[in-house]
Amino acid sequence: MQIAETLNEGLKRAFTLTITAKDIDALVDAEVTKVAPQMKMPGFRPGKVPANLVRKMHGPALQQEALNTAIQNGVSKLVADNKFRPAMQPSVALADGYEPGKDAAITVELEILPDVPAPVIDGIKLERLTVEVDEALVDEQVDQLLGQQKSFEDAPKKHVAATGDLVIMDYLGKVDGEPFDGGKGEGMSVEIGTGRLIPGFEDQLVGVKAGDEKQINVTFPEEYNVEYLKGKPATFDLKITDVRVAKAAVADEDFAKSLGLESLEQLRGLLKGQIEQEHNGLTRTHMKRKLLDTLAGSHDFEVPPSMVEAEFQQIWSQLEHEASHEADKEAALAEMEGDREEYRRIAERRVRLGLLLSEIGQANGVDITQAEMNRLVAQAAQQYPQAQRERFMQYVQQEPMAAAQLRAPLYEDKVVDLLFAKAEITDRVVARAELEAEIEAEDGATGHVHGPDCGHDHGHDEKPKAKKAAAPKKAKAAEADVAEVVAEPVAKKAPAKKAAAQKAEAVAEEAPAKPKAAKKPAAKKA
Repeated sequence: MQIAETLNEGLKRAFTLTITAKDIDALVDAEVTKVAPQMKMPGFRPGKVPANLVRKMHGPALQQEALNTAIQNGVSKLVADNKFRPAMQPSVALADGYEPGKDAAITVELEILPDVPAPVIDGIKLERLTVEVDEALVDEQVDQLLGQQKSFEDAPKKHVAATGDLVIMDYLGKVDGEPFDGGKGEGMSVEIGTGRLIPGFEDQLVGVKAGDEKQINVTFPEEYNVEYLKGKPATFDLKITDVRVAKAAVADEDFAKSLGLESLEQLRGLLKGQIEQEHNGLTRTHMKRKLLDTLAGSHDFEVPPSMVEAEFQQIWSQLEHEASHEADKEAALAEMEGDREEYRRIAERRVRLGLLLSEIGQANGVDITQAEMNRLVAQAAQQYPQAQRERFMQYVQQEPMAAAQLRAPLYEDKVVDLLFAKAEITDRVVARAELEAEIEAEDGATGHVHGPDCGHDHGHDEKPKAKKAAAPKKAKAAEADVAEVVAEPVAKKAPAKKAAAQKAEAVAEEAPAKPKAAKKPAAKKA
């Protein structure tokens, strides 16, 4: 095989590999020798079919297989001999005009990972903002629980329904004077003021009493989910069968026991623990952003354009998804377009941060143990029905990319914890509102940590601020996928284009119980 370099520019490389017809023919001979003992043909004993007949019967298929093998071996040798660490899967193509029996010219294009400068991780100073949990916060949580446990009791006779009351009714809906499908029901319960029904319906229940009959007028919204009712005026003939008033729940021992707990004290303790966990999460988010902003600000090096593009496309897809749920979708999309270059800058910084954190993790022996990996797979499998869990676990075992996606968040946490341990940290107690305001105001956005697996972990990176509420916030969009792929040498895989949960869900639905082995590169496009 002959190798000629055709491009060496920045992180981009291109080569032409010439695989001789003699080499390809040798591979065909090897394949014939391998399959001949298994061949059956009339007139010959099993395994005794002559090699020339095997060639005659299966020549094109054997030739194609040999060419694929030669391409695969050639690309692998090119990468190994040059000690390349490809940022993405190399692009491999067979030159036009190839004919069996002749030399094959192969073009190989790839981008390599940069040599990341030794990260500076000593002397980092961070401030840890903490929030204390006072009893007033616990009281608020208890009140919220009481509100969720609301019950109703019979109202006094002649009671007039008001906001907050429960009205039970029979109804018949009509459009243009004619009943419509689904417009009739009995014993429907409606709490006035919840906004559960179409606009104007609940407001007209204020003042009714048990035994009343009333006709109300409403208009179906333009976005109503039944096509022929969209925007249509309608009447509803109502018969009020009962009106009930809310019965206030009381925070006492009985209330705690109704939730399956032993005492009100235990309930308050659990709520306090949940609040502390939320505060700790906010504290960590703030510290992590500050940490990674510090790293990003002190390290600068070239990053592979293909990785930046993959990262940008992931951010953009998330933004488009969020924009599709905005009230003014067109305005949200228009603002996104205006900030396209800023999002691309976010993608570049995320890639750079990812490579940096990967380097830190590898240099300091950060790893995920097999026991930890087993736990991650088992936890992920729990989100699927029992019948699909085994198939999901098999898929993760056979697909390195899927395993890397699961491994990524834990790897990221370990690298961040390592950096926290080395940092000089000062503590300051603040109110929760102040901590949340700090996080909202920061220019931190989650970034991909491209590292040890195919190379992604994520960290917080710079974000431009959204200009309007109508457009998806850049921070939210950039932070949507906290981690995708992290754990073993970056080289041989392309970055995943879906978050781990999304890909795993598709796998659980579609993957066969025993996925087939990956195919070798095709002759025309590897």
